[in-house]
Formats: sequence, structure tokens, C-alpha cells
Amino acid sequence: MAAGRVRKGGMASGRLTFEQAARDVQSLPERPDNETLLRLYALYKQGSAGDITGDKPGFFDFVGTAKFEAWSRLKGTPRERAQELYIDLVASLKG
Repeated sequence: MAAGRVRKGGMASGRLTFEQAARDVQSLPERPDNETLLRLYALYKQGSAGDITGDKPGFFDFVGTAKFEAWSRLKGTPRERAQELYIDLVASLKG
């Protein structure tokens, strides 16, 4: 299976690629709430880069800390699964 293509399971089966979902998220009809934005970020990072690396941002970097924690909760999730979840979430937000 080519990198970035997800073919098995759920809504992701062949309709959207990970790359297309990443483009589509830029033109959603309305801005998602912060929790959904963090979920999108974490799934994208896990799906593209794999498990989180690096140190947690400093205490006063609230946005960086929230992103770090959201991504770290996905540690161990296979890239392909994160891509499927990302594609499904973007599709649901598109309406």
C-alpha cells in the first residue's frame, strides 16, 4: 500500500486519501471547536510522523502543551490507523 493511502475499514475505504483529507481540512465549512482541532492535529501528526518525540513544552506554552499531550495520547497507534481516523473525522466535519 502506498504511503498515505488508506484502503481498509470504515468511511476511509478508498474515498479519500490522507493527503486529500489534509487539504480538505483547510476548507471546512466552519471552524471546529478546540477539542476537535487538537484531535485533528494529533491524528495528523501520528499519521504522518508516528509516535511523538521530543520534550514536553514548558509550563507557560499552553498551546504547545495541549498539542503535545493530545499527540502523546496516541502513542502506539499505528500510522495507518491514525490516518483512517483522521480521514473519517475530516469527512464527518465536511458534512
